[in-house]
Amino acid sequence: MNLPITTRYALRSLLRHKRRTFLSVLGIGVGCGICLFLVSFIKGEGDMMMRAAAESGVGHLRVAPEEWLHAQEMNLRLDNWGALLGMIGEMQHVRVATPHARTDALLAMGTRTAGVILTGVDPAAEPAINRLVRAVTEGEYLDAGRRGEVVLGKGIARRLGIGVSDDLMVTASGKGGEMRGAMLRVRGIVASGSQMLDNGLCQVLLADLEEISGYRGAAEISILLDNYERIDETASALRERLGEDAVVVTWQEIVPELAAGVEVDETWTNLVTAVVVSVVFLGIASAQLAAVLERRKEFAVLSAIGMKGHRLVRVMLAEGVILGGAGALASLLLATPFVYAISTHGIDFSNMYGDADMGISDILLDPVIYGDAGWWLLPLAFGLSLGATMLSSLYPAWYALSVTPSEALRVEQ
Repeated sequence: MNLPITTRYALRSLLRHKRRTFLSVLGIGVGCGICLFLVSFIKGEGDMMMRAAAESGVGHLRVAPEEWLHAQEMNLRLDNWGALLGMIGEMQHVRVATPHARTDALLAMGTRTAGVILTGVDPAAEPAINRLVRAVTEGEYLDAGRRGEVVLGKGIARRLGIGVSDDLMVTASGKGGEMRGAMLRVRGIVASGSQMLDNGLCQVLLADLEEISGYRGAAEISILLDNYERIDETASALRERLGEDAVVVTWQEIVPELAAGVEVDETWTNLVTAVVVSVVFLGIASAQLAAVLERRKEFAVLSAIGMKGHRLVRVMLAEGVILGGAGALASLLLATPFVYAISTHGIDFSNMYGDADMGISDILLDPVIYGDAGWWLLPLAFGLSLGATMLSSLYPAWYALSVTPSEALRVEQ
């Protein structure tokens, strides 16, 4: 092989101590492999939280009145929302855009009552953005051609003691503070698996909500993209088209507690990765330094016969590169089966949570977390491994360079 002399010398030195080299490569592989697995798991968990938020009716983006950022009042409405909805639906990367409006209401059946947030929806688009209503457990979902019907969560239905086709009274504080009421027929009941969500889900047609509340139009337009990585790009394009009376908010701003959870997980991943890489770094540095101490006379002879100091440094760095490359391959070999397993089968935490509620802020989380896998594993593995070995080779290289031939030759081996 036509390799530089420093590389050939580094290879010969590593092969001369096969056991130490093997243990060094194995240590790098195990440490970096753990990092790859953790990053895959945390990326998958973050994707799950984002997907759960987006597909529980929140969407990736939301267009709302400008005052919503400060007041977040339910009586706010978008001006010219129909034209906005048509414009958004034609934009690139938008999979679904659907209007929503809400009002506080009181449901009554006989002497039993339940306070709810009544949500007006478009029944044609809502199931595409809200997975909670994709499978109605009893009855059917709303139909645009049938007015005066409601879909409830199972918790509300149980509290009121009603079932499908029963009629109930809804009362709300309308525009101007007047009390408004209507009769609604239960068309469907949803059991999401979360008691919190089942106690809050209550949907009617947007037209029915307008009649009950007295407020016309949609309060917001929720947007689901075909690729969540396009959130920032699509938000910027939307802001350029909107007027001053409307704003674009992301799911992180709508559900800040869930976004904070994702950031905390990423912080812990970075911390654990830093700890593992530091351990790998110290292990390789100690092995390299031990190799330098064993070869002090060898380096002294090389220096005495004319090898320049920068070449000795290049020998040490070449050994670091070789160890790092081999360690990266070892980490991929060790981590890939585990990353593949969690990306295809996931890790089921349902037994750990038991009967705990998986709902948070009207969002249903998944008990099964799937890891993320992709070509990003390759640069991450080589970056971690080569970074650790190159840095760990600097001090041994400096030590080898600082030892004079006369001092090294006086040392008894």
